[in-house]
Amino acid sequence: MGVAVSGGADSVALLRLLHGLQDELGIRLAVLHFQHGLRGAESAGDEVFVAELAAGLGVEFIREEADVAAAAERDGINLEEAGRRLRTAFFERVVNEGRATRVATAHTADDQAETLLAHLLRGSGLAGLAGIYPVAGVVVRPLLEMRRAELREWLGALGQKWREDSTNADTARLRARLRRELLPVLERDFQPQIVGQLCRVAELAREEEQFAAALVEGRFQALARLGGQAREEAGRVVMRAADLLAPLPADLLPDGVRHGGQTALARRMVRRAVEEVLGHRRGLTAEHVESVLHLSGERMSGHRAVLPHGVVAARSFDDVIFTAGNPPTPRSGGQRRTERGGRVSGCGAQEYTLPVTLPTSGAIELIVPAIGSRVRLKIVDWGTGAEETKSIGEALDAGRLSPPFFLRNWHPGDVFRPRGKRQARKLKELLREARVPAEERAAWPVLESGGKLVWVRGLPAAAGCAASGETRSALLISEEKL
Repeated sequence: MGVAVSGGADSVALLRLLHGLQDELGIRLAVLHFQHGLRGAESAGDEVFVAELAAGLGVEFIREEADVAAAAERDGINLEEAGRRLRTAFFERVVNEGRATRVATAHTADDQAETLLAHLLRGSGLAGLAGIYPVAGVVVRPLLEMRRAELREWLGALGQKWREDSTNADTARLRARLRRELLPVLERDFQPQIVGQLCRVAELAREEEQFAAALVEGRFQALARLGGQAREEAGRVVMRAADLLAPLPADLLPDGVRHGGQTALARRMVRRAVEEVLGHRRGLTAEHVESVLHLSGERMSGHRAVLPHGVVAARSFDDVIFTAGNPPTPRSGGQRRTERGGRVSGCGAQEYTLPVTLPTSGAIELIVPAIGSRVRLKIVDWGTGAEETKSIGEALDAGRLSPPFFLRNWHPGDVFRPRGKRQARKLKELLREARVPAEERAAWPVLESGGKLVWVRGLPAAAGCAASGETRSALLISEEKL
């Protein structure tokens, strides 16, 4: 078993306790030390102390060093969070390499109490009251019921020294203020057993959380992963808004608690969806969750809620779509065009405009990265090409088209009159009626001829330009994914 030892009193006590019990428990220990290098010579001194302690006990010493400050700046997080992530990754690597089966850390009852208070002050929901779990992944925490003072008293009786972390006295940090200022006042003036009381709250909350997590997982699997009304797609989670707001069948809840019960479960479903696309839900607050529930209750498609770490929840017609880590696509600053052997290749982002020279016969292809497609424009003799249109779609009368031709993305203000309609309408309205998701409309392809739209993907050909019985030469437009 690995033992995480920083050099502080708690971790040194954990090592000494486990060392004394290793024969009884049938375990072999290894000391794990993470060198974060944030306190210069003091950090280096901690490592020397821990290495010598391990050697004196005859225990293997495993260390790792990482630039915590650089990781925090790179990921846009605080030093404490960056250090926690890097330490956890270190522990997981040691276990995955077979050098330990688990890693024990020295979190105490005092740490649990401080964690609950920190979560409350930061606006945690009920899940945050569960605090520190005794087992989390490869990490176990056997000292969660022990007080810090007890451990120090025991070390003193052994004559065992330890190292003091100077940052523990820095009251600019919330954890230090809770430890040195708030908890002593609560113990002295309000409740002498406040630490034990908070630990009991955490224990009860964990039991409730485990039950709720099992319920949520069952509903998530049913509503977000099974086919039909809701499904999971690569890189995102899609759920019907109605299912997100009311995850349980109505007849399972009594009338008096139906609304509140559904809302409580809906909040957890949001957190579960974020965890699915992101891998964790760190930084997700109650306010973020409420913003998702708010857009789920709206009728307007296209509204979005921006969540931590690049996650976006977007309303798209009847669905709420969760996606992660998709930075906005930059707008194209210019257009480039290359022609080789009848192929036209255009590069752009959400915005693109590709000049097109229609051939007198045969086909050209345009590669459009913004939509991930190869667009094929083919001129056919209508007398023999009519059957081909049955599988390809609407055909245009080439004789009624006039240059210049441009294949481009939809622009706000575009109007279009499809075949069979009496008047032109805003293309935005037509795309909405065709249930084109809002996030896809920006790059939606259209063909412009002589300053007017004559073709829009998925819609009938333009009135006045659609192929008819009088057509002699037709233009067929098709797409193939890259």
